[in-house]
Amino acid sequence: MKQLLIIKLGDTLPDLAARRGNFEDWFIVGLGLDNAQLQVFDPRTGADFPSLADLAGVLLTGSHAMVTERHDWSERTAAWIKQVVETGLPTLGVCYGHQVLAHAFGGQVGNNPCGTQEGTTSIQLTPAGLVDPLLGGLGMVFDAQVAHAQSVLSLPQGAVRLAFDAWDANQAFRIGENAWGVQFHPEMDADIMRTYLRAESADLLAEGQAPEKILAAVRETPVAAQVLSRFAKLAIEK
Repeated sequence: MKQLLIIKLGDTLPDLAARRGNFEDWFIVGLGLDNAQLQVFDPRTGADFPSLADLAGVLLTGSHAMVTERHDWSERTAAWIKQVVETGLPTLGVCYGHQVLAHAFGGQVGNNPCGTQEGTTSIQLTPAGLVDPLLGGLGMVFDAQVAHAQSVLSLPQGAVRLAFDAWDANQAFRIGENAWGVQFHPEMDADIMRTYLRAESADLLAEGQAPEKILAAVRETPVAAQVLSRFAKLAIEK
């Protein structure tokens, strides 16, 4: 049986991990697949990436690192994921994974000029997004959790812009027919988002933001969460 590979690119806050599990655990729940259909790989160990022949698809998680730091494990992941996409394997990058995917194909990643975006936002689909195999059918506008300081500032050549919000022009894109990047977090629920906001309130205050106001506006995002189960279906049924 071919498996969906989760590329683990980081770890969550220690206290949150103890209470709710780590990044990969949130994705496993959201994908809704059996354990036999999943594999987790952490490129930070320096190990070789799994064989593509054994994979049904690839999902790249978020990270507390920055793509512009050009860590060796991140650059190796970018080079490898370019090969994955070029073979036609279904691929989904989330937050840091979204940025790595863009970087791998020549897009520009850097600090968002608006500063750190954190909390619950309203994602709006472009006309292309409304008919996209992954995002189409979610509605023209839906809520999603966001937590990032860097963004995809310019898309790779030929990439299709799928979604945006008032803060970030490139909340989602597609490369070819089978590779997607989403800046927002379909794996995060309101509890996880509130935990991050409380932990990072001082940093947001230093940026001139109002973390208590952002915290009060956090809400559940069940539509955005559907992105994971939709991707799992696309990958397994392909």
